[in-house]
Amino acid sequence: MSTLTLAIIVVFVLGYALIAMESLTKINKAAVALLMFVFCWVLYMVDPSPFVQLMHPEFKGIGDQLVTFANKLITEHLGDTATTLFFLMGAMTIVEIVDQNGGFNWVKDVMRSKSKRSLLWKIAFMTFFLSAILDNLTTSIVMIMILRKLVQDHKDRMIYASLVIIAANSGGAFSPIGDVTTIMLWNAGMITAGGVISEIFIPSLISMIIPAFVLQFLLKGKLGGDMLETDHSGDTELLEFNSSQRKIIFAIGVGGLCFVPVFHYFTDLPPFVGILLVLGILWTITEIFYRSLHRSKGDSEDFSKRVSNLLSRIDMSTILFFLGILMAVACLEEVGVLHELGGGLNSFFQGNHYAVTGVIGVLSSIVDNVPLVAGSMGMYPVQATGDMAVDGIFWQLLAYCAGVGGSILIIGSAAGVVVMGLEKITFGWYMKKISWIAFLGYLCGILSYWIIRTFIFKTPL
Repeated sequence: MSTLTLAIIVVFVLGYALIAMESLTKINKAAVALLMFVFCWVLYMVDPSPFVQLMHPEFKGIGDQLVTFANKLITEHLGDTATTLFFLMGAMTIVEIVDQNGGFNWVKDVMRSKSKRSLLWKIAFMTFFLSAILDNLTTSIVMIMILRKLVQDHKDRMIYASLVIIAANSGGAFSPIGDVTTIMLWNAGMITAGGVISEIFIPSLISMIIPAFVLQFLLKGKLGGDMLETDHSGDTELLEFNSSQRKIIFAIGVGGLCFVPVFHYFTDLPPFVGILLVLGILWTITEIFYRSLHRSKGDSEDFSKRVSNLLSRIDMSTILFFLGILMAVACLEEVGVLHELGGGLNSFFQGNHYAVTGVIGVLSSIVDNVPLVAGSMGMYPVQATGDMAVDGIFWQLLAYCAGVGGSILIIGSAAGVVVMGLEKITFGWYMKKISWIAFLGYLCGILSYWIIRTFIFKTPL
């Protein structure tokens, strides 16, 4: 291993450590990720010749040709990364438009319950299915806001909130649009929408049901009458559209998200094109609605919920974090580190992909699952047949393990981190009370997938 390779690895490891210690350093992880990206590629460009010879032996150029080829590699990786980023930006904007126009208010009414255990199961299934359509981060925020309306006792709410983390991560794992990692795998063509939904749905459902079954025994009694009040205070003065217009926005937004896999199937265009199509339609429809509002209220009226204004609410730090981390991982791929690591894991576990992906899933509870999945995509190329083929055992298990494994520790997923902040759940409390429950569901889901692929569907559906 060359000195430059070691230097790149050191930069990546140091950056990763700083990202993991964001709560201590108070330095935004997006800033660190961008520095990782730049420094890794700067070191790569110091002498790209040995790396190009190793990973692209067919290229024989030298001098300026070598520099041009290396820059082309960076551009290609940026293009691959951009498909994921544009998909995320489009999806986040669509969800924001629907949410800001009261699209999710109906969820509050559906959740109403007198029994604590009944509410727990409603929360579990609603979170599970919502996170498959939305992303698990947005779903977690929506559900915590609803829980605050329904449950006043903080100790009980911590249990509900923990289940929200588990259900959101489980629901996102079986959907091609439910989690960043499944979006990445789907964009890269390693899984198909039909394949991951049909074969990962049952393991994901089991990984949610078992923890919910255990957690229900921690809740007894009924909710107080005052906690059943559905609070719509502020909605009327904040919402700019009437009821019919809001329903149209909800139908186009959520229906459009569900339509994206269908659009990809029939057009063979990348998924981000479909999400931008839905965003364009939704944006146009809202502009038509605002045109009529301007006629009735005057052109001088300023409407804060126009899409052009809501774009500023999109979490660009998250987008830049993904940009930095994915491009840094791309550099590790180009210097051959991921290839060697993948081969080492396969040798250690003797080609047992259940063990390899299982370990990756556990690691995703400690470190961010985005770079883990990005690294795995670089370690293992897609093959024509076998476990590494499109919708093969490895890629489907990777989608499941990276998503569901993030529930084992509260810092293991974006959903966990945001719930941790909103409900002031400590790392120690979650690890003591919830981690073993989430791990049990995680293992049972893997076992169910093994049973399905061994005895029921021996080949992808």
